[in-house]
This record gives sequence, C-alpha cells and structure tokens, in this order.
Amino acid sequence: MYLHDLGMVCALGDSKANILAGWLAGNAARPVPPDWLDSAIPAFGVLTQLPAIPTSLKQYDCRNNRLLLSVLDQIHSSVSKAMARYGAERVGIVVGTSTSGIAEGEAAVQALQAIGRMPTHYHYKQQELGGAAEFLAAYLDIRGPAYTVSTTCSSSANALASARRLIRLGVCDAVVVGGADSLCRTTLEGFFALGALSKTTCNPFSKNRDGTVIGEGAALFLMTRDPGEIALLGVGASADAYHISAPRPDGSCAYLAMQAALDDARLKPEQIDYINLHGTATWQNDAMENRAVGQLFGSDTFCSSSKPSTGHCLGAAGALEAGLCWVLLSDLHQESRLPPHLWDGEPDPDMVRLHLVGLENQSLKPLQYCLSNSFSFGGNNVSLLIGHP
Repeated sequence: MYLHDLGMVCALGDSKANILAGWLAGNAARPVPPDWLDSAIPAFGVLTQLPAIPTSLKQYDCRNNRLLLSVLDQIHSSVSKAMARYGAERVGIVVGTSTSGIAEGEAAVQALQAIGRMPTHYHYKQQELGGAAEFLAAYLDIRGPAYTVSTTCSSSANALASARRLIRLGVCDAVVVGGADSLCRTTLEGFFALGALSKTTCNPFSKNRDGTVIGEGAALFLMTRDPGEIALLGVGASADAYHISAPRPDGSCAYLAMQAALDDARLKPEQIDYINLHGTATWQNDAMENRAVGQLFGSDTFCSSSKPSTGHCLGAAGALEAGLCWVLLSDLHQESRLPPHLWDGEPDPDMVRLHLVGLENQSLKPLQYCLSNSFSFGGNNVSLLIGHP
C-alpha cells in the first residue's frame, strides 16, 4: 500500500522538513521534567502550540487529540481529496495510542479529591482509548471503519498493518492512519516504578545505558492503493509471550518479525539501506535487539535509534519512526547522509557490532528501502518495511 502524505509533530519540531533537518543534524533537546510533575523525571515534550479542539467536539478535548489535530492539519488537503474521490464511507481511520487523554483523567480525579466532584468540563471520551479514532472520524465526517489500536509501544505500527489490511480486504479505498501519545503522570511514574527510565537521557546500545526517556508526539499518513512514490512494502509481527514487560532475551521473536517483513516485501537483508532501531536504551531491550539485528543483518547495514532526539513516544513511536523513514525516502531528503546514532560511543562488550551511523556525514547511494522496529510490552513485535516500490 502507498503512503501518499504524512503529518508529524514531536520534540524535534512540527513539520516534516524541520524534523528531518534536526534529526540529520543530530539535534537533541535536553529532556526536562514537565512543570506539572512533582518528581524530577525527564521527558521530551512537544513545545509548539497545538490547535484547539472545536467546541462542537469538546467531549474529545485532550492534549492527545490536539496532537492528532496538529498533524491532521498538515495532510488535510490530501485527506479531503481522497474523501471527494472515494466517498466518506470508503475512507477509514486507524489510530494507535497507549495514553489517550489519561492526563485529563488524572486532573479530573485530582479535582474530585480536592473539591468532591469532577470538573464540569471533564468527559470520559477525553481519556477513552477509542476516543482518538472517534474524534478524527467526527472531525472529518468520515463514515468508514474507525478504531483505535492499543498494544503499548507497538500500537501505531500495528495500526499501519491494520490499515493495510482494510484496503487489501476491499473494506476501504483510503485510510488515515498513525498514532499519538501525550505525556501523563501514569506513564512517567509507571515506567519509573519499573526502573526503565534514565535520570539523564537516552544512551542506546552503550555499556553505560541506564534506561529510556519518555516523549510525546503524533504522526498520521494517508494510505491508499493508488501508486505513489513511497509504499509500505512489508509488515512483520510476532509475539514473545515471555514476560509482561521484559522481552525474550535471545531476540528470537524480534528476529521473526524482521524476517517476516523482509519476506512480505520479497527482499533480502542486504537490500535494506537503513534500520531505525527500536533502541530504547533499556538494558534488556537493547541487548535483545542487538542480538536479533546482528544475527539477521550482520554489521554492514546502517542503523541508528531516533529516541535520543524524540524520546520514546510509546503508542506514537511506531508511526512516528515509520514517518522518519518516510521523510528519509522523500524528496525532502536532498543530503547524502543518514541520521546519526546519538550515544556516548562506549559499546557494550557483550553486544555484537552493528553499523551505527556516526555524526560525520555519510556518503551513500540514494535510499531505496528502510526498516523500522517497534518492540512492545508482552513481546508484541512489529517491523515495518518502507521503500520505493
């Protein structure tokens, strides 16, 4: 299926061009604790001003949906043309999220504890997981299938797989697909309780890595079967069922997901130009991914993790990182270099060597194929292969 347009927002910026430029330059804002959080947990927030939710849809008013609206605005013209061509009943929406508007729910509960009642402006739709897709469908007046996928860190990668399935099955002719996640106390303090957060910043694949840093962001694609320049060529998924939060240590199921994406696209490992690693900088996940990527691709394929620049955007990560691959393949990318892997340069002696992209300019042939990994709680693994068909 073809990915015709893309809207993105994250800690790197609020447009494809700005995000690409910052990523290629190795920019990384210093993560800081949100001003509403009582503890010193660093996070990557979106600093740009977000659009307001229309009053007619105020039951959906939450930061998560404002992130979605900001990226929808970037592709609104393309979506309108698709609706005019196919009809509102033939356009679908699939969104991935793991937080939805939990922050608004947290604020409402705090008010309940303080004054004995929920705020009058609070509505459960603000935090309901399914509210993300419902909001976009109502805003656009789309009457095709609209649903939300929530599989934690692989949510929006699974959403892209689901959108492709809707078109292949003939249910839809076009799908608005992607994901969003916003910062909230539940996520930050929950990951802190798991011992999965860094006290400073992401340092993926280093011997000194001490955890990830949570980020927020959103990305939406317009997917159709009409030929275009960039396509979702392969999808691979697997399930560890090994532990509720830890990955299978040997990386065997992550390997299966990547191999399945290659098989789906009918490509071989040596044809892949670049891998956007899941690269969370957590001790177990990096070790697992290193084994899987090393076994399948060896040490020749360029790769890096974007999380030191964006943070780990959880339910939005799959779509956002697929979007980063999309901009690398697009006409926006006119430079002969790849995004650097930001870390302290001290490899873990227990890991195999991968071809991590350095800060120096990398001269290479024009990109044809990129792979993006999303590995989630419970071992829900998704690999997306994006390229020029």
